[in-house]
Amino acid sequence: MIKCALGMLSLSLLVTFAACNAPPVPLDDILVEKTFEPEQCVRAVKVGDFVRYHYIGTFPDGKKFDSSYDRGSTYNVFVGKKQLIDGMDKALVGMCVNERSLVKIPPHLAYGKQGYGDIIPPDAILHFDVLLLDVWNPDDGVQINTYHTPPACSRKVEVSDFVRYHYNGTLLDGTLFDSSHTRMRTYDTYVGIGWLIAGMDQGLLGMCVGERRIITMPPSLGYGENGDGSDIPGQASLVFDVVLLDLHNPRDGVAVTNQIVPESCVRKTVVGDFVRYHYNGSLLDGTFFDSSYSRNRTYDTYVGRGFVIAGMDEGLIGVCIGERRTITIPPHLGYGEEGTGSKIPGSAVLVFDVHMIDFHNPSDNTEVTVTYKPEECDKHTKKGDFIKYHYNGTLLDGTPIDSTHSYGKTYNIVLGANQVVPGMEDGLMDMCVGEKRRLLIPPHLAYGERGVTDQVPGSAVMLFEVELVEIEDGLPEGYMFIWNDEVPPGLFAEMDKDKNGEVEPSEFTDYIMQQVNDGKGRLAPGFDPYRIIDNMFSNQDRNGDGKITEEEFKLKADEAAHDEL
Repeated sequence: MIKCALGMLSLSLLVTFAACNAPPVPLDDILVEKTFEPEQCVRAVKVGDFVRYHYIGTFPDGKKFDSSYDRGSTYNVFVGKKQLIDGMDKALVGMCVNERSLVKIPPHLAYGKQGYGDIIPPDAILHFDVLLLDVWNPDDGVQINTYHTPPACSRKVEVSDFVRYHYNGTLLDGTLFDSSHTRMRTYDTYVGIGWLIAGMDQGLLGMCVGERRIITMPPSLGYGENGDGSDIPGQASLVFDVVLLDLHNPRDGVAVTNQIVPESCVRKTVVGDFVRYHYNGSLLDGTFFDSSYSRNRTYDTYVGRGFVIAGMDEGLIGVCIGERRTITIPPHLGYGEEGTGSKIPGSAVLVFDVHMIDFHNPSDNTEVTVTYKPEECDKHTKKGDFIKYHYNGTLLDGTPIDSTHSYGKTYNIVLGANQVVPGMEDGLMDMCVGEKRRLLIPPHLAYGERGVTDQVPGSAVMLFEVELVEIEDGLPEGYMFIWNDEVPPGLFAEMDKDKNGEVEPSEFTDYIMQQVNDGKGRLAPGFDPYRIIDNMFSNQDRNGDGKITEEEFKLKADEAAHDEL
């Protein structure tokens, strides 16, 4: 099998062989016995191919004269180029990778009558146990076999893109030499700019996220004649089983897709707005990393102020209430090269499916829309009036909060007495009986950042549909009681029933209630009358001794500091 200086035998072998006592059985041609055939023939040898194989060379009596295993490396050679003995050149053609054969070669196709020094005697029949490990041709390029294509592919890898992928790297015989899976992290790199071996640079082009392909490359596009000095031998074909997980380009910006915009959109988010939205966050390959739904609460933040990652700040601008959109964010506008650790890897593209629940601006006031106004609308609500009204309260996404209709009675308040949220006070002013309004109340005029436990989320915009049912005129500001007619003369004496010069609380209460019942006076509506009278008594009882003297007693007209007679 040794041909010129390219023989398979090590000339340093110390073992010499004697001629066989019994003459060998003559052979006219090579005899090939396949001892193992792979289920699939990845590739069969052709003339002109370069092969890597292991062998054990013996004489017919079983004595070994040479072995590639003993040298710890394959035998690497071109087939059909007269670099091998003729019998081996012939035997290798048609062999498949991982095929094992016992090859018997007659002398005239081996070393003939000359033999080979002291190692192979003249006219020796040679037996070779051959295991083919690799085959390639100088004309080979990168071979791509795509075995999984995702249903949708909006983008493919191009030169200068940055990719994140997993791979298993094997030799052509299946020997594993490297895997990103064992390191539990993707391989992250630019494509087409020389950061990878040439074959991988070529093999990744045109891939879609989620695609799986086998990339096979000859050594000229891999690690060449010398290998990598460790796990990859010289002149080895390489096979990479790749799944692409992520793809972006440094020039990428935020991409907004899959927009579902409600029919009515009177306002869109701008920089400085405070938004409440739900989201599902995933990587580009669909790997889930976070969701506001799983926490059963919206994500609440200002937009355009740097409170969220730059890509989300940008993607949340121009959104309508109720709108759904997908926001795709490249890593330089997301969490960058470092990621967040356990959930978001470095250099990862982020995909957020967003549903805008509501938004407002800190400068917003209550927005009042009159939906119905009766023809007769002469009397309007004002501060201090006692009013009765119906309402339906919801969040902006339609979630019901409360309704007077479900209780079968009106809600009754005194305007300006802080009995409802400020936005409702504003929305009920200057309204006439029978009028209907739609009130949009920002959270700072409603229930604020804390909301109402189990009813109103924090920072929620409120929507009320209100209908005014009844108005009872209030008293002038600062008054708890007014006379309908002239103030009676000798008022103190009338109160002092026992004529002891002092008015007891019971005397005071009985007198005021009598005036109200007789229609001579009126208490401020909407409050507990006895609490009002107690307050009036306290204001008249200057020294706090529990009774009013004539010196203490004064009318409202006499001083402006108290809310009493």
